[in-house]
Amino acid sequence: MVDIYEGLKTEDEREAAYEKFVWQNLKRNYTGHFLHGMLGMTGFRLFNAPTFIPAYLHVLSGSDVIVGLGLGLQQFGGVVSPIVGATLIEYRKHVLSLSMWLGTMMRIPILAIALAGWFLDGTALLATVMFFLFVLGLFSGPQGVAFQFLLAKMIPISWRGRLQGLRNVTGGLIAAVLSYFAGEYLVGGNFLGNGYSATFMVAFVLTSMGLTAFGFLVREPEPPSVRPRMRVRDRVRDFLPMLKNDKDFGYFMVARTFAITNRVAAPFYIVYAAQTITLSGTTIGILTFAYLIADTLASLGWGYLADKSGFRAPFIIALVLWIVSTILLMGVSTLPFFALAFFGLGAANSGYQMSAQNIVFEFGHRDDMAMRLALSNTAEASMSTIGPLVGGLIAAAFGYLTMFGVTVACEVIALIVTLMYVNEPRKRRLVQH
Repeated sequence: MVDIYEGLKTEDEREAAYEKFVWQNLKRNYTGHFLHGMLGMTGFRLFNAPTFIPAYLHVLSGSDVIVGLGLGLQQFGGVVSPIVGATLIEYRKHVLSLSMWLGTMMRIPILAIALAGWFLDGTALLATVMFFLFVLGLFSGPQGVAFQFLLAKMIPISWRGRLQGLRNVTGGLIAAVLSYFAGEYLVGGNFLGNGYSATFMVAFVLTSMGLTAFGFLVREPEPPSVRPRMRVRDRVRDFLPMLKNDKDFGYFMVARTFAITNRVAAPFYIVYAAQTITLSGTTIGILTFAYLIADTLASLGWGYLADKSGFRAPFIIALVLWIVSTILLMGVSTLPFFALAFFGLGAANSGYQMSAQNIVFEFGHRDDMAMRLALSNTAEASMSTIGPLVGGLIAAAFGYLTMFGVTVACEVIALIVTLMYVNEPRKRRLVQH
C-alpha cells in the first residue's frame, strides 16, 4: 500500500495529499458506491418497504401488536450497535475490511428469514423471523455508520447528493418493478410454497451482488488524522459536550428524533389499507410499487437540491410531504388514492433518509464524523424501537387514525424546530474555509 503522506509534515500538506487521492480515485469510488447503492440498497428497499414484512408478520400472527413488536425488535438491534461500531471505526486509518464483514453479517439474517419460510411453520416460523429481524437491526447499526463513513471519506461533499440521487433512481426503478412482480407473482402465486420467502431471497441476492461489487472496486483513502482509540463508555461521555458545543447539531437531533416517529405508523400503512380495500398479492405489489417508484423519482431532485443548497432544505420539504401524505392516507378509501398516499410517503422517506444521514457529516470536525453519525442513528433507532410497539398498542386501543394523528403532530414539531433553530451547516463551513 502506497503511503500518500511520505515526506509530508505539515497539516496543510497532508490535507492536500488526501484531497488529491480522493479526486484521483473519484471515478472508481463513485462507480463502486453507485453499484453498491443500485444493487445492495435495492435489495434492502425491497425487504424494508412498509409492505412485505408487516404483511408477512400479520399473516403469521394476525396481531397488530406482533407487527409492531417485530419491527420494534429490528430497530432495537440498532440502538446500541451504532455507537459500538463508531468506536471500532473512528480510530482506524482503513475501515473497508471491517465494513465488508459488517455488510456480510447484515445480509445473513435476510437469507435466514427467507429459508425459515420454506422449512418452518407456526410458532417456530414466527419466532425465527422475529429473532432474525433483531439480528438484522443489530448489524445494520454499525454497518450503516461504516458505509456512510466510507462515503464521506471517498466522495467530495459537492458530489454526494447527485451520487445518491442517481443510485436511488436506478436502484429504485429495479426495486419498484420487482416489488410489483413479487406481490403479483411471488406472493400472489405462493411461489415455491412461500411467496414471501421467495421475495426475501431475491432481496438477499441483490444485496450480496452490491456488496461484492463494492469490495472489488473502491480504493479507500487514509485520512490525514484519526482519533485515538477510546473505550465506548469514555466516548459516550463526549456526547453531551458534542451537543452543547454545536447548538445546530443539538437542535437537529431533537428534530430528527421527533421526525422519526413516523416509524410508529410505517408498519401499519399496509395493515390500515387492508381494512378498507382487499389485501392481495396484487394490492401489496401496487402499493409497494407506488412507494418505491416515488423514492426513485424523487431521489434525483433531492440530490440536486442538496448539492446546490445543502441538506437542510430537503429535510424540511420531506417533513412537509410526510405530513401531507399521512393526512391523505387517513382520509381515502380507494386503491388509487391509497397508491397516491404511498407515493407521497415514499418520496418523503427518500428525502428524509438522504438529508438526515448526510447533514450529520457537516456539523463538525472530520475526526468526530463517525461518532456524530452513531449518536444520530442511535437516537433514531431508539425512537424506532419504541415506535412500532407503541403504534401497535395505540392502534389496538384507539384505532389507526389516532396513531396516525400522533405521528403527524410529531412531524409538525420536527418541522418547527428545524425551521427556527437549525441553520444550514454547509454555509457555516464555507465561511470557516
